[in-house]
Amino acid sequence: MAISPEEPAIDVRKLCFSYQGNNSEGVSGEQTLEDIDLDLPQGARCLLIGANGSGKSTLLRILAGKKLTKTKTARIMGQDVFMNPPGGVVYLGTEWANNPVIRSDIGVAHFLDSVGGYRHKERRDALLDLLDVDLEWRMHQISDGERRRVQLCMGLMGNWDVLLLDEVTVDLDALVRAELLAFLVKESKERGATIVYATHIYDHIETFPTHICHLRLGRTPDEMVTYTPSSTIMEDSVAAEEKRGELLGIALKWLREDREVRRQRDKERGRERGAKSGADVSKTTEAYIRKGFRAILTLSLVHGKQTRDAKTFYEKYDYNAGKN
Repeated sequence: MAISPEEPAIDVRKLCFSYQGNNSEGVSGEQTLEDIDLDLPQGARCLLIGANGSGKSTLLRILAGKKLTKTKTARIMGQDVFMNPPGGVVYLGTEWANNPVIRSDIGVAHFLDSVGGYRHKERRDALLDLLDVDLEWRMHQISDGERRRVQLCMGLMGNWDVLLLDEVTVDLDALVRAELLAFLVKESKERGATIVYATHIYDHIETFPTHICHLRLGRTPDEMVTYTPSSTIMEDSVAAEEKRGELLGIALKWLREDREVRRQRDKERGRERGAKSGADVSKTTEAYIRKGFRAILTLSLVHGKQTRDAKTFYEKYDYNAGKN
């Protein structure tokens, strides 16, 4: 989709979002995202850094038009991401691989053709080589990493303008991941494609980002960092190690600060993560477990006889009972 070169590819201003209803603790109305700002020019490659639960996935899904916000201040290629979503936006997340259809007995060649692979033969074939995908694979027989390669081939074979990646490289081996990142850098340089990439893996990523965005508890507490990426994955040297550790150092600094802020917030709300102090918790947990075992064991039969003995139950229980 063509827009003015001066117009940002992604323009987010004071974005707010909250999930409807109560959470598991009965608390409602808490903002998941609050006053999020993100301004990316065309051709930018943005690394999204934040702790688990900081709102990265939610932000990416909003940008993909999968969630409606009240503020309506998120635009891609000059258009509202939900009310008037632009074409050429691709979102790739981890939930795709859990779809039962994806794990069914279907050949990779047939699967890719079913989503339009025959229309993008040149790019499809280049990605098949890059990601080392075998067209003879059956989707229900391959590993999670191989299934992820198929997902990436499917998502990237079209001529996309904006790519939103949510942890989709977590299953890839180091070589395929490095070659994928090199491909994405080339796409942004040659076609002006814009990429937002959320990940917790910082090994050999120094060649990728032009921008770094920090999310903390659903907010953007810092100005976005403009980053100068390395031109290549450098050979082993002191300088190389320093460059490789630069992004990791930035991430660790932010994540440590985030944890302290979150702990202070939890303390103010009377919450506490980790091991609880006092004996009441262990007694409560023990009572809960004993109650659960009693309910199971009282109703369990071993060779036709009821048993309350856990050792006997697990040693003698026929796990094939009731199966054809």
